Amino acid sequence: MTLHVINPNSNETVTAGIDAAMDPLRGTGVEIACHTLSAGPRGIESQRNADSVILPLCARIAELEESASAFVIACFSDPGLFSARETTAKPVLGIMESGVLTALTLGHRYGIIAILPNSVQRHIRTLRGLGLTERLAGDRPLGLRVEELSNPDRTAARMAEVGRTLRDQDGADVLVMGCAGMARYREMLQTETGLPVVEPCQAAAGLAISRIKQGI
Repeated sequence: MTLHVINPNSNETVTAGIDAAMDPLRGTGVEIACHTLSAGPRGIESQRNADSVILPLCARIAELEESASAFVIACFSDPGLFSARETTAKPVLGIMESGVLTALTLGHRYGIIAILPNSVQRHIRTLRGLGLTERLAGDRPLGLRVEELSNPDRTAARMAEVGRTLRDQDGADVLVMGCAGMARYREMLQTETGLPVVEPCQAAAGLAISRIKQGI
């Protein structure tokens, strides 16, 4: 049994962070293999970026189909999610959908930490389509690009600041990290805000493993 987690950008540093985030979920009897989509942009920071990865992402899923028990699309835009589900009969989970659904089990109002201001509108469009806006407390950007998330001091400081704003001003009682490149900062953010923090790659992988084990 193998869960394939695909990072749709071409940034190996992001993939390494996703792979590390999978460690608590290993040892379940399901192998977790993380992949980088070499044809993707360095970071998915716009709708155009997200749309550009749909065809190569689906092609990669088709290549891995025979060895796969399930797939996770590890980008918070959930790019190509529905196309991917048409490509394979195996379960395909997006980290945005999975992360928010997990957050709804941990609190009443969830807040999202985005990377850039234009990410917020992209998130809202997707959340509306999923019917998940009613309990959204807020979606606030760090003002950092994907490449900049590898700067630990700057990123940690901004994430803590935005997390506290979502808590104190917007009324969020659970936080969702709005980019796969934020994975390494989950424990720090939870400590700094005192709120449960959902790392969406972990959320999606956990749901995928449950579906593999249940055969659904």
